[in-house]
Amino acid sequence: MNRTMIAASNTLGQLQKQIDVISNNMANVETTGFKRGEASFTDLLVQQLNNQPNQAAEVGRLTPLGIRQGNGAKIGQIQNVQSQGSLKTTNRDLDVAFTKENLYFMIGVEEGNVIRLSRDGAFYLSPNGNENMLVTADGHTVLDENGNDIVIEGDIKEIQISDEGILKAITTDGGEQTFNLGVVSVQKPQFLEKLGDNLYGLPDNYDGLGVTADDVLTELTGALRTDISMKQGALESSNVDLSKEMTDLITAQRMYQFQSRSITMADQMLGLVNSIR
Repeated sequence: MNRTMIAASNTLGQLQKQIDVISNNMANVETTGFKRGEASFTDLLVQQLNNQPNQAAEVGRLTPLGIRQGNGAKIGQIQNVQSQGSLKTTNRDLDVAFTKENLYFMIGVEEGNVIRLSRDGAFYLSPNGNENMLVTADGHTVLDENGNDIVIEGDIKEIQISDEGILKAITTDGGEQTFNLGVVSVQKPQFLEKLGDNLYGLPDNYDGLGVTADDVLTELTGALRTDISMKQGALESSNVDLSKEMTDLITAQRMYQFQSRSITMADQMLGLVNSIR
């Protein structure tokens, strides 16, 4: 196998991953609060070929000795694009959407008793006797600013959610209960991991990456809650632009064809060499 085949075959695998990312974006165009991924490329391993061992034969050369050849391209990063999605009005009391970028709800996951993050504000009430727990569509608990479950007691007549994330539940007997929804601001979204079910989390090895949890996100409590901005009765659409994804998909397909053509041409050249007698 010559170098053309090696470089082209290496790049083919990486282009396939880029197409996978684009396909996932397009599949989640209707997913509430979904943030699109974007793959970026870097060059793969570069090798130094010392084709001229006799330096005396290179007198007057102005460039470094030898030849440097690359071996294709690789995906350097798949970035989570945090741009704001458009708002879709639902007029449902338990639907709430962020109107600023980089804000996330705190979600409790029973497995391992850990806190996850989500932009999906489609909430529901899970009744248990005379109590109602605020949960996500998948049944995960929505947490308050102290990391506790939000449990509303009594028969609920009305629910109001302010722009700063204060949930007020009015019961049929005229009582009122208030909860501060747990919200965090993410300063370094590139460290967030997608975990499925519209959930994000910190990587297990973020200590080894040279950052702490405080470097990545800030819990918005006390005076910091003025940074929260949300709207009740609406949901945030995904930030996927189908026309852009189609353009990216066609470009990636063309690149895939070019790399395949390189392998075909290299194979034809090897055939010519073998036919020389």
